[in-house]
Amino acid sequence: MTTRRTYHHGDLRQAVLAAALDVIGTDGPAALSLRDLARRAGVSHAAPAHHFKDRTGLLTAIAAQGYDLLAEALAGSPDLRDRGVRYVRFAAAHPAHFQVMFQPGLHRADDPELLAAKERAAAELRAGVPASTDAARDTGVAAWSLAHGFATLLLTHNLDAPLGGRDPGEVFRSLTGLLDSAQLGGGNGE
Repeated sequence: MTTRRTYHHGDLRQAVLAAALDVIGTDGPAALSLRDLARRAGVSHAAPAHHFKDRTGLLTAIAAQGYDLLAEALAGSPDLRDRGVRYVRFAAAHPAHFQVMFQPGLHRADDPELLAAKERAAAELRAGVPASTDAARDTGVAAWSLAHGFATLLLTHNLDAPLGGRDPGEVFRSLTGLLDSAQLGGGNGE
């Protein structure tokens, strides 16, 4: 006699998101399949579609969640350097989110939840730049570029040897200190 096990999941949306983040962290976003995620969550293959509609919807939800987490990580940071350190630490703590957030071809760019989350994160990034002049915005872009580049190199293991087991956030902090001491162009009119 075969008995069919019925299963009601307490929070299917979160279970599918967690399973998706595991898959992305291990195999990358291309490996995602709603059918596989349903199997992992122990629900019917159609169940995830009730929350995400399709794979792109799932990746959009992951990106929105990532931007919200980034905004939280940056909130209350005292200065631009610390925001950069927090950015790097966010990427190290949430590599699957980070992978999806910055690949616009993976998600729906016009999704209202995603747009709101991106704006919250952008506002936190801008809060580290004291003035709204062109020079201040350029400083913000330079700082973001440095932090994002460092985080990307970190996640792709290109910094494993140079870091030598040191804390990535503290190494990033040291690097920004080197830039301060070099004064980006001499700072003396040269």
